[in-house]
Amino acid sequence: MTAGTLHNQNSSKRSIVHGLLAYGSAELVNRVVRILVVVVIARQLVPELVGVAALTLSLFELTRVIANIGVGQKIISAADDKLDAVCNSAHGIFWFWCSIVAAIQFCVAAVLFTVFGQTLAAQMLVVLCGVYFFMPGGLVQCFRLMRAKKLATVAKIGAAQTIADHLITAVLILAWANPWAIILPKLMTAPLWLIMMRRAEPWSVTAENGYANRADMLSFGTAILATDILLALRNNLDKLIISAMLGVTALGSYYFAFNAGIGIIGTLAAAFGTVIYPYLCNQDSTEEANSSLKFIIGAGLLIFTALSAAQFFLAPIYVPMIFGEQWLQAIPLIQILSLAGVPLLLGAIASAYLRARGKATLDALLGLITCVVALSAMFLGAQTGLAQAAAGWVIGTFVVIISYSLILTTHSFEAEEEFSI
Repeated sequence: MTAGTLHNQNSSKRSIVHGLLAYGSAELVNRVVRILVVVVIARQLVPELVGVAALTLSLFELTRVIANIGVGQKIISAADDKLDAVCNSAHGIFWFWCSIVAAIQFCVAAVLFTVFGQTLAAQMLVVLCGVYFFMPGGLVQCFRLMRAKKLATVAKIGAAQTIADHLITAVLILAWANPWAIILPKLMTAPLWLIMMRRAEPWSVTAENGYANRADMLSFGTAILATDILLALRNNLDKLIISAMLGVTALGSYYFAFNAGIGIIGTLAAAFGTVIYPYLCNQDSTEEANSSLKFIIGAGLLIFTALSAAQFFLAPIYVPMIFGEQWLQAIPLIQILSLAGVPLLLGAIASAYLRARGKATLDALLGLITCVVALSAMFLGAQTGLAQAAAGWVIGTFVVIISYSLILTTHSFEAEEEFSI
């Protein structure tokens, strides 16, 4: 290993740590505020009303993931001389695609109203269609910031929007104990995200720079979109399964447990994947890429094992103290779900690793297997109760992700040894 290579690796690790600290600190503040809001919601709304909002938000998240068409990753990995053309084309694709997603969500709301008789949830879902008309104006800017490794800026903007969302929710829920108080802030804070993103990266379409081939860009993003859809299905269909098999009241308890527990770790795991992706793209050598990968896995395992253990053992203490006695039944759910922390971390890292190496199709296949196994296990567990359903989801997720993560890391590090010989 040359001195220059060692310097680059150390510099990359410092940059990764900076990105993780930026995302981590932003998320910490975000989660503190979110916990306070969950306290307000738990004390102001009964599980039935929380369940209605949870159903709406689950369908919204399932639909919104379709907007992640994968074109943004093309911006991050594009060559310098093609960046402007790629951004020009991406801007048009984002507007077209977000309009399609808004139409799809409207159709989902129509089905929810006409077939299932969920009038309130359908109305809230229609209102949330407005979010898709704020997204396209700032997506290119967001991915350009990530390409430049300005992850701290992206993290601050995301945290500012989310914290504003939580604070508005708290104010509304105190003044108006209604599920709308949880839904409306999602739309109200969308303009804030757009304004901050455009100020941070003052980019605009310049026709003189030309346009990249849109068909190629869409092809590149198809597998990434498929993976994101499967991840959203795994993270949101669980709530629909609980609602369909155990009722809205059980869903309210599960939704509370998810957000007061594994939801925090899951968001941090996604942040790990976001941070590492730019560093795994266009690496100078296999050795440099694997050095970064080893570093992130080691740091991640240390942090996430501690977080999961803390949630598991402290749940009986902090739940009644912070959220109230009415949520005592959620303690076993929080403890069960906390066991998925490390698998979620490894899954996020494996996904970033495969995408950076141009193996997005394999990433999608592994996501499909994880989704099917986790939700099937949850469905079987739901036959006997809520805790069993949560355990099924955790076990399915754990077995699949741990298995393929071990295979991928072993293969990657063996390839490095062969490269070095």
